[in-house]
Amino acid sequence: MAAYDAICFDLDSTLCEPTQDAATVLESTFERAGCEQFCTPADLRAAVPDLPTAETDREFYEHLFTEVAGRAGVDSGLAPTLAAAYLEVQDPTAVEFRPGAEAALEYARELGQVGLITNGGRPTQTQKLQALGIADAFDVRVFTEPSAGILPKPNAAPFERALAELEVAPDGAIHVGDSLHADIAGANAMGLDSAWLDTGRDEGPDEHVPTYELASLEAFETIV
Repeated sequence: MAAYDAICFDLDSTLCEPTQDAATVLESTFERAGCEQFCTPADLRAAVPDLPTAETDREFYEHLFTEVAGRAGVDSGLAPTLAAAYLEVQDPTAVEFRPGAEAALEYARELGQVGLITNGGRPTQTQKLQALGIADAFDVRVFTEPSAGILPKPNAAPFERALAELEVAPDGAIHVGDSLHADIAGANAMGLDSAWLDTGRDEGPDEHVPTYELASLEAFETIV
């Protein structure tokens, strides 16, 4: 008998990772924008938790470059240009499964219901799912849709939407993700068990403690 009635997964850096090199994408972004590079991919990741909620990918990257520009003491007026350039360089379909992710998803589907809870808009994230061949692999897919009241994790709304559609109580579900701030904090607050995929990325100090820690999704079967 499965330990959970439903298993939910994050998408980016959990089930998949980009095949484009992050440093190269950022370098090309600044070249297209015609300005000197003032941040690294690590700077961008570090700024994400402090951003206001965005309605679109374009708005998200405008917020992101505004934040990192402020931290670097650079004119934030460059943000719209950099956001546009970044979206021109970045290819949402250039993704591949993380080690063990495809097998973990297949195993979860054998156990019961499976959900996707992702901090990303429907158009972009759907392109990734289609590129991976898993657009129809989930019983429910929850994307960030602020206009519909679905704010990004760790907000409770995406977890509530997924559980409601799956008709599962919080204590009957587990959420698997790579972010302590978004995935683990959000799941813990909702009463779900949580599995943190440690990708080796330094998120800084965090008080959120997952139910399980995984070095790779290749160990996923040991927790469910």
